[in-house]
Amino acid sequence: MTEPYTLDEIVNLIAEKSGCDVSEIKPDSDISNDLGCWGDDFDELMSEYCAKFKVDMSSYLWYFHTEEEGYENSIGRAFFKAPYEQVEHIPVTPRVMLESANSGKWSLTYPPHTLPKRRYDGLINLVVILLFIAFGVYTCIKR
Repeated sequence: MTEPYTLDEIVNLIAEKSGCDVSEIKPDSDISNDLGCWGDDFDELMSEYCAKFKVDMSSYLWYFHTEEEGYENSIGRAFFKAPYEQVEHIPVTPRVMLESANSGKWSLTYPPHTLPKRRYDGLINLVVILLFIAFGVYTCIKR
């Protein structure tokens, strides 16, 4: 049987990927809210964590834990909420990561929830971009 992983190993990975000092990272620090690691940085941390500690992340749902990058500038956001805005935040902490690493699978259980099958906010953004492009082409052709 392999030796269990240690909290120090988890903390060192978080420090390396987040840019935080090891002394800032406590066992119950919320990686997203307390340490400021969110969006793409959070995703990269979790991908590295999964690979390094061989954790089955098939039950992992990102939108409970972190925000999306760039979404604050979304026009579609005025009409439809992003997935992370439709659920209550659940912190990912070094302690949670350690438990999951030692069990070999993501250990958090999520509350029942329903998300739309499609991201209509993204569709609205795409339509707006296409309208701007069409207007630009029309303006160039009209001259």
